[in-house]
Amino acid sequence: MSMHTTPDRNDLPGDTPNADLREAWRTGRVFGPPIRRIFRDVISDRLKGPHPPQAAMLFELTADPWWKDDKRFLGDFYNEILHQDTCRQGTADGVALLAALAVDDRVPARQRFDAVGLLFSAATVADRKLAGCWPTTPPHADPDNENQARKAVQSCTPDLLARWSAECQAVRLALAGLTVVFPTARTLPALTSRLRNLIEEHPQGTDVGDYVRFVLVLAAQDDNKTLPAVEAFTDTHWKGTSRRAPTRARALHLLGQMLDKVGMNLARAQPGQ
Repeated sequence: MSMHTTPDRNDLPGDTPNADLREAWRTGRVFGPPIRRIFRDVISDRLKGPHPPQAAMLFELTADPWWKDDKRFLGDFYNEILHQDTCRQGTADGVALLAALAVDDRVPARQRFDAVGLLFSAATVADRKLAGCWPTTPPHADPDNENQARKAVQSCTPDLLARWSAECQAVRLALAGLTVVFPTARTLPALTSRLRNLIEEHPQGTDVGDYVRFVLVLAAQDDNKTLPAVEAFTDTHWKGTSRRAPTRARALHLLGQMLDKVGMNLARAQPGQ
């Protein structure tokens, strides 16, 4: 994250006092793309008290005020929380930001999907990297921070799943992935019934159809069925993993790829968001 000593004053006169600059930043008159202002309002309303360090990108006067578009801001904001798909110190703290954004209707559906998808990624880093690097140790592995991030995501998952009926299909797909990461005796049966309609709408061989079918296999929690499904779907579309890697790790590695593809399709369907 670059830090500029002189913020872009946009529509303010060049001799505007620093105090006025700070007030203009605080009220949202200037500095930053529209989505940053939405995020800032949501976090202000939902997270009282000290904010996680990544929130500096929303509130600090000198936190890259040169950015003008949503895409650049979002990419770097998400990367501050989960740095290049690697957990580090502070990732667990940043989970609170994603959870708050994921449950607020002021945040566009595309960004709510991204927030839940990033929570899935943070919760599954260890498993996915294990499968991808087996039998070697994943580079940049950080078991302590990975475990803390996973626990942080698990703690907010019930509130996310409580929004299922109010969410659009795309966000439900991301929530389905999170459900099988943290299965419970209550959520798995509910997930199975909730996804049956999607099976009818999306045939096998489509990105959404295959994703939903694979989620349902994982929801059954039967390794004898999961392993063949991993092999079948991997052979069809996806980057494979070592057959000697743990089944769950391989399954989450594949599920992450499938969820990413669903997200890319959503981005193409909603350009500019």
